[in-house]
Amino acid sequence: MTELPDVTPDSLPTRRRAGRRGGRHRGGSFTLPSDSPAVVLTGASTEVMSELAGFIESAHPGIPVHAGADENLGELVGDPAAVVVPLLLGPDRAFENALREGLSSVPVLVSETLGPHPLLAEALHLRLAEAGLARADRIRMMSMVTAADGVVLGCRAADESAEITSVLLASRLAVPVVAAPLGDPAALAAAANALRANGAQRLAFSPFVLDADPEELAKAAADATAEPAPVLGGHSSVAQVAVLRYVEALEAIYLAE
Repeated sequence: MTELPDVTPDSLPTRRRAGRRGGRHRGGSFTLPSDSPAVVLTGASTEVMSELAGFIESAHPGIPVHAGADENLGELVGDPAAVVVPLLLGPDRAFENALREGLSSVPVLVSETLGPHPLLAEALHLRLAEAGLARADRIRMMSMVTAADGVVLGCRAADESAEITSVLLASRLAVPVVAAPLGDPAALAAAANALRANGAQRLAFSPFVLDADPEELAKAAADATAEPAPVLGGHSSVAQVAVLRYVEALEAIYLAE
């Protein structure tokens, strides 16, 4: 049987208030200087990248934002000319190494991938709320009825990023969350059975992906016998994480000088 993560109050990570930027788990609202290098998004569908680019351009006027890493990168000026942000929710060394190798002759930096980060859990929470499967506000340790009392987190791989995200999401919702790979019917069913064995009656399926084929998602939700929420897509919280990774990449070279 799939073991549920410990989501008692003492075991849950503390979500900090907005403060100084930097670090893999810090958030906050800030505006980048207008002479900052360009932001280049890669690793997601054109639609998702365009939506995220729109959020970033709105929050940081004057910063060039490119939806996709292509041959036009060679025309950018500066050192670095841009920071390329891989829109991956967890580490993918093969993709990251190929990206860095392909961009080795261009004066750009490549940031870390997006996840894990509390803002991604926030975006998952809000997608669940949009589907009527969770409250939009964040209230813990209170006697209250939520639409779903257990969540299956559908991910590309049940890796450390997915496990951390499941704990972060559980801390927001105050219900158990179990991660399982989207393409593994047995693992999805096992996750649902584990939740029901621990008392859950109505399950939600939360896709921890930026985009996916609708048929794939429908099948995964059916395998988990859970009600589906929308994918993360071009959510504003995802855009905020992309900017944080951009800032971290720049901070790393400045600190090294």
